[in-house]
Amino acid sequence: MQFKYLKQLLCLFLMMIVVYVPNVVFASLNKTIIFVPHDNRPISFKQTADNIRDLGYEVLTPPEELLGNRENPYAKPEELSKWVIENAKKADAAVISSDSMIYGSLVASRKHNLSEDVVLARVHNFEKIHQANPNMKLYVFGSIMRTPQTSEASGSEDANYYAQYGTDIARYTALTDKLEQDGLTHKERKQLKQYEQKIPKAALDDWLSRRQGNFLVSKNLIDLARNDVITYLALGCDDNAKYSQTNKERRALDNYGSDLGELKYQSVAGIDEIGYVLLTRAVNNLQGDIPFVSVHYAKGTGENTIPAYSNEPIKNSIATHIKMAGGMKVNSDKRADLVFMVNTNFDGTTGAANDLNNVYIPNENIIDFVNMVDEAVQANKKVGIGDITFGNGSDNALMFSLYGKNLLDKLNAYSGWNTPTNSTGYALAMGMGANYTDRVGILKMLEVRYLDDWLYQANIRQAVANRLNSMPGEGDYGNTKTRTLPAEKLATEALQKMIADYGLEKFEGQSYVADAQIRFPWQRMFEADIVFPEEKVSVEEKIEK
Repeated sequence: MQFKYLKQLLCLFLMMIVVYVPNVVFASLNKTIIFVPHDNRPISFKQTADNIRDLGYEVLTPPEELLGNRENPYAKPEELSKWVIENAKKADAAVISSDSMIYGSLVASRKHNLSEDVVLARVHNFEKIHQANPNMKLYVFGSIMRTPQTSEASGSEDANYYAQYGTDIARYTALTDKLEQDGLTHKERKQLKQYEQKIPKAALDDWLSRRQGNFLVSKNLIDLARNDVITYLALGCDDNAKYSQTNKERRALDNYGSDLGELKYQSVAGIDEIGYVLLTRAVNNLQGDIPFVSVHYAKGTGENTIPAYSNEPIKNSIATHIKMAGGMKVNSDKRADLVFMVNTNFDGTTGAANDLNNVYIPNENIIDFVNMVDEAVQANKKVGIGDITFGNGSDNALMFSLYGKNLLDKLNAYSGWNTPTNSTGYALAMGMGANYTDRVGILKMLEVRYLDDWLYQANIRQAVANRLNSMPGEGDYGNTKTRTLPAEKLATEALQKMIADYGLEKFEGQSYVADAQIRFPWQRMFEADIVFPEEKVSVEEKIEK
């Protein structure tokens, strides 16, 4: 009972922060939020915005041609800024990617050749947004430039020379970071000198100079948060490691913003999920609520798992994501608005969802985990799952076991897409948002994740990839080119069959799911758009045309 009163006091305090600003009182809340993602990928843009719309909010998004895409990651930042300024007076809150506003997109932040003067001038567009509507809460998220650990991991989304020297650059900067943190052995010092000689000076200078410009942008964003232009700033560490240039810069930025406190600034491992996390923060603040979240892990390494693409234990990332989203971590399920469960490998490793070892037969760890989920659901708890045994897709054994126990339509949140921290952050945001909608609304959000993360990413993706070479035309996994349409057709057929096999269209209010289709808007198989029949013409119609 005492805890209940504490929550009421916390929520009252939050309401006072949201509603009262010096010299300004909001007469009403129109539940309107501007959202600028860091590119136009479906999960970054449409799927995230739709999840907030499903909560009853109006979400204003810019014309898609102003956002970065695969063909043109540099987009139109100046026009985008004008659009935000023009629409600012209509909104109660705005969640904005600084990468889109300054560089054009997340990918452009890694490859641009903009001068320091240009990028710093664009930072000041946030002051113009604030001036256009001082009452609007301005939530900003940006990336600390990533350090892919291998040339292959870059996926051609970094400067061209990274394809050749990326692995060496990552190892070189890992050593420079380790030197700063822990010191180097004699052998490591020799390795450092070898990398200095091996990597062309022009390539390394270019990479580091771009990072320096981006680093200055992040410092200026922290200054804007310090001056209350930005209500809250989140910086995400894209592909990262314990020792890396990304990790080194994060420490420096956290130190620079140390005076702000967690209510103004935080950094976290991960980036693609942060738009959704901050939209959830905006909703929680507008609702005047602080969701309480309890967290449980699978047996074994569990909370101490350091997942792929991250530099910290998953428990740290989850704790930060909860705070970023405007929630509070609690130790008791009885007090929790969301019971969040994290599916991890017993040994703490992260596999790849499209590998052959992503089987449907559950091991003892999965059986125990699903029983834990079942117990919470049976106790009428609101349960969310962050599925990180594998990266870039679901754990088949987990999903098949949840299906076998009729738990798929009982959850409040689920995610198993992209990197592990992307998955946990996304699922946490979904679980908190579920407090503001009904069961049909929750299922609508869940269905997209089941179709994308489970059916497509963990199963259909590799099956279609294996048949690409037999299709007419040109294209491969990374660029489907003229094979895009037949690949979409094959993937759609497989998707619809699996939907029927698992009865996903039979969930309450979800009959439309039976005709779901798959698109590859970036002409690569790494991500898919899940399209429902009322949105697009069929694949067959496109081919006929």
